[in-house]
Amino acid sequence: MGICFSSSSSDKEAFASSEKQESVADNIVFWEQDDESSPNCEKVKSIASLYSQQGKKGVNQDAAILCKGYGGEDGLFCGVFDGHGRSGHAVSRLVRDHLPCLLLSELRALQRSNDENEFTDGNDTSSTDGETGGGSSPAPELLHEWKEACTNGFNAMDQELMLKPELDCSSSGTTAVTIIKQGKDLIIANLGDSRAVMGAKSEEGQLEAVQLTTDLKPSLPQEAERIRKKEGRVFALKGEPHVQRVWLPTENFPGLAMSRAFGDFHLKNHGVISVPQVTHRRLAGGDLFVVLATDGVWDVLSNEEVVSIVWSSKSNEEASRTLVEAARRAWKSKFPSAKVDDCTAACLFFQERRADIATSNSQ
Repeated sequence: MGICFSSSSSDKEAFASSEKQESVADNIVFWEQDDESSPNCEKVKSIASLYSQQGKKGVNQDAAILCKGYGGEDGLFCGVFDGHGRSGHAVSRLVRDHLPCLLLSELRALQRSNDENEFTDGNDTSSTDGETGGGSSPAPELLHEWKEACTNGFNAMDQELMLKPELDCSSSGTTAVTIIKQGKDLIIANLGDSRAVMGAKSEEGQLEAVQLTTDLKPSLPQEAERIRKKEGRVFALKGEPHVQRVWLPTENFPGLAMSRAFGDFHLKNHGVISVPQVTHRRLAGGDLFVVLATDGVWDVLSNEEVVSIVWSSKSNEEASRTLVEAARRAWKSKFPSAKVDDCTAACLFFQERRADIATSNSQ
């Protein structure tokens, strides 16, 4: 059975089988699956840390979740969500609460369908891993199923938002960057301009940043082309010439700064989509940790600065807070007249800290 920690009442809907709920924070949820006793929170803290801090624009519209035991004993799900618009805070939390279960449901449905097809065809349903050196790694078929489940699950989540009349998502929505860990394999699904970056040890023994996702913004040529084919308009305002936004065909509204998102139904007929960019990465010996964060962090800190801050933090459990606080200081330094954005980060660690990794190149 699942155990979820949160003070958000909507979590009770998302994890109906939960035995126990305790308050941690409105924006952060920890969920441990298939554990009849209380989750070992200290064990979770040793492999991950999540932290969210409200900016100066109003209610914190960011949300994050960590699911331990997801899809298997050694599986993990981690997601960070950045809401926008009047109902953005509600949308990000609703997606946080429901998306993990939807993805698992889609995976099970695909597996049942594939099993039935194989049985009907009279094929042997057994399969080998197909990869060397990783007996705990999913078979290639399972990786394909996870990728398809992410695409189907993101679509189902968007449809679920559309069917909630009490929640106005016409010009509100949320980004999502999620990682599913199954053994040594990572399935990364990204929607919008939140970002995932790997901290890894290079062959020279230096700490390096490896960006795992693409910021899906209307400034990307292929994204802008899709939007314009649907009669959406892409242009920047004179006051912020560096920020391309999406507008309706005949109105200077709503000015969305990303090309993919949950919600934002005014623009769904004009090129903004909820189809995630899904990729796979097999963990290598030098992969140390991954950082998922909302654009409030990436707008003021480079990938290299982020991984250096995380690796230099006092402990794993302090890493995300240290990073968010560094981002807030950077906001005040780089944009003293601007309102600080909400900042949320999740850090997943794959190896214990070692002193033989130089960070001087990232300072």
